[in-house]
Amino acid sequence: MNTVIKKAEEAMQRRIAHLENEYGRIRAGRANPGVLDKIMVDYYGSPTPIQQLASVSVSEARALIIQPWDASVLRAIEKAIQTSDIGINPQNDGKCIRLVFPPLTEDRRKEIVKEVSKTAEDTKVQIRNERRDAIDQLKKMKKDSEITEDDLEVGQEKIQKLTDKYTKIADETCQKKQKEIMEI
Repeated sequence: MNTVIKKAEEAMQRRIAHLENEYGRIRAGRANPGVLDKIMVDYYGSPTPIQQLASVSVSEARALIIQPWDASVLRAIEKAIQTSDIGINPQNDGKCIRLVFPPLTEDRRKEIVKEVSKTAEDTKVQIRNERRDAIDQLKKMKKDSEITEDDLEVGQEKIQKLTDKYTKIADETCQKKQKEIMEI
């Protein structure tokens, strides 16, 4: 029974970690190197993440500097950023690429807040699915006479407490990100 509960908790922790990772990629008006995580550069025929080809640093609150270790890849990085969906035009000075993040409009901020809420809601659904799966496993164990009725009750309570804990964490993480986005 304890292994079922432990597996459920680990799965719920992974869901929260994934949520935080997704939120790290959302641009909130400030320069954030995380927005480049999904962008792949064609480097000698193989797709390569920008972080493996260059150093990425925040030079000011709204600007990122990308300095490739190999100057020949500068155009490829610029092209990859232009074709991506981050909505920022790279400025190439021949040695590095500068990404200046424009301030977000009120409408765009509200759109991003909706996306953040939807992502949090999806995470909470996944957490509840983990709860359902764990409770189903406990019921199967009871049916197979591996645990008693009392063990089933205790297990269900523990799993419900874990579910409540992790849905609360998802809500708090969402509220924190929404507040960050709405700040000007």
